[in-house]
Amino acid sequence: MKSNPTITKKIIAGKYKGKTLKLPSKETTRSSKGIVLESFFNTLQFDIIDSVLVEVFSGSGSIGLEALSRGAKKIIFMEKDRDAIRTLRENIAQTDPRACEIVEGDSFSNIVQVKKRLSSLGESAFIYVDPPFAYREGMEEIYDKTIDMIASFPLEMAKLIIIEHMSTLELPDSIGHFNRLKSKRFGKTSLTYYA
Repeated sequence: MKSNPTITKKIIAGKYKGKTLKLPSKETTRSSKGIVLESFFNTLQFDIIDSVLVEVFSGSGSIGLEALSRGAKKIIFMEKDRDAIRTLRENIAQTDPRACEIVEGDSFSNIVQVKKRLSSLGESAFIYVDPPFAYREGMEEIYDKTIDMIASFPLEMAKLIIIEHMSTLELPDSIGHFNRLKSKRFGKTSLTYYA
């Protein structure tokens, strides 16, 4: 039986540019497309330097590790899929493990822990949320739960909230304390920014 070749992607820019990241199996996670990633970092530019980024539903950690490469000082990854976490650990090992924290388990429950962590750090973070679209059974409520989770964030804890989502999904103009700034479409995927 032939084993599937490992799918990889490279860090685009910064001090870990060119490092190869493994991607977990396609069944449970999707990788953010290169064009989406590039657009996101073009929006952030130098704001990412010395900042904290929380990657919710992080999968392989490609967003967080790209941010780390571009000068972020701390990344908090949130993931519950075991295979994805294994891959994430391997990817982190190629960069700076001391600047990375993994919060394992259900992101909707664990967000409370992450908010406490940000509070103890005294940090306002970039929150990148990439929910697993409608790819898995039982994921029908994922967007409602995602919106509730974002609404629970105190204003002072989030510099910017970014949601990667299906372009067909209409997100509200405001979520909790946050108002929609802009939405950018890349084929079937869109990025919507709230602040």
